[in-house]
Amino acid sequence: MEDSKKDGRYGRLYKQLSELVKKSDNASARMATIIAVLHHKMDYFFWTGFYLIADGKMTVNMYQGPVACQILEKDKGVCWASYNQQKTLLVEDVHQFPDHIACDSRSNSEIVVPFKNKAGEIIGVLDIDSKDLASFSEVDARWLEKILELVWE
Repeated sequence: MEDSKKDGRYGRLYKQLSELVKKSDNASARMATIIAVLHHKMDYFFWTGFYLIADGKMTVNMYQGPVACQILEKDKGVCWASYNQQKTLLVEDVHQFPDHIACDSRSNSEIVVPFKNKAGEIIGVLDIDSKDLASFSEVDARWLEKILELVWE
């Protein structure tokens, strides 16, 4: 999808999500709503979900898409790299990423966004996979970072 089209779609989704999350103060309900809307409104999203840190392990949380890896091997793959580097990572071809964890071989590109709590501490990541190569851009990164802030507003 072209960046200009993405930008417009994300703008509309942000407005929709801003209204939807107001219906509950529960962070899990907000996270689930965000995942559902993104997964079903962005046609290039193949797997959309959260991995959260618990007891030093990165464990799958709510998600949409095929069955996920439940626990990601520590310090391997894109999710751990994003968490450890404390920044959003765009991967055009996951098969070229060192120590990539292949939960589903149909995934070809990925974006991972650090997920922070109210205090600004990273508590996990938002992980989104696409079947296509090079699906994600800085437009996705910018909007997804902004959308994640809705969990705590």
